[in-house]
Amino acid sequence: MAGVAAARARVAAWVEHAIFQRAIIALIVVNAVAIGLETMPAVVAVADPLLSVFDQVVIVVFAVEVGLRIFACGGRFFRDPWSLFDLAIVLITVMPVDDSFLVLRTLRILRVLRLLSIFPQLRRIVAALLRAVPGVGAISALLGLVFYVFAVIATKLFGAAFPDWFGSIGASTYSLFQIMTLESWSMGIVRPVMEVYPLAWLFFVSFIMLSTFTVLNLFIAIIIDSMQSLQKDEAAADISPTELAARYDALAAELAEIKAMVAARPPERGS
Repeated sequence: MAGVAAARARVAAWVEHAIFQRAIIALIVVNAVAIGLETMPAVVAVADPLLSVFDQVVIVVFAVEVGLRIFACGGRFFRDPWSLFDLAIVLITVMPVDDSFLVLRTLRILRVLRLLSIFPQLRRIVAALLRAVPGVGAISALLGLVFYVFAVIATKLFGAAFPDWFGSIGASTYSLFQIMTLESWSMGIVRPVMEVYPLAWLFFVSFIMLSTFTVLNLFIAIIIDSMQSLQKDEAAADISPTELAARYDALAAELAEIKAMVAARPPERGS
């Protein structure tokens, strides 16, 4: 058992070494570039065998790297969400496929997502997004309610004259989504509608003010608040025991000084 523990410690030190991590990062980036090159017919015509060999090498390296991490960490590997994420990416991309399974072959680009688990800054962003999911869900429900209300109104008001844009709830929702993104909303949809209904701008401007400038900004506010809360939690967790002890001693000294000042204060007359 001692020999296995020592071997695990050596493998863990090797896997977590900065040089090893940088090599994995470089391999992920180069592999992503190589997969992108496979979309260029001129490159494939010249270097297709080389790209295929390189892809097989990447598969072997990633599989060995995950295997080493499982050996080094043992059960802790399967309790770490980021380690499970790496394992899932590797398992998805090592499945043997041929050209008949084009979708699975395309999933090889998911290897680049392993960068999320390597860089702490990216992990913080993902953690903040996951923490913001409940708030984002509530805002999404509110946005869906706004869309439904305005889609019903738009279908009732403009469906007869503009059936392609507002002939049904689905068509109205899609048109309102285009308006919310401000993609050709004025010349493409609103002005033609205003030629038939001159006051239609009141409806569309109200929808833009409510959806684009209010509800969508709530998404940003929730995510920013989540990131700030995460930074505060990490800052609190980064305080070392020595620093905590020093802060406790400082507070204790201040409290003792206050008690001494109170004890030395002369009693008030008449008390």
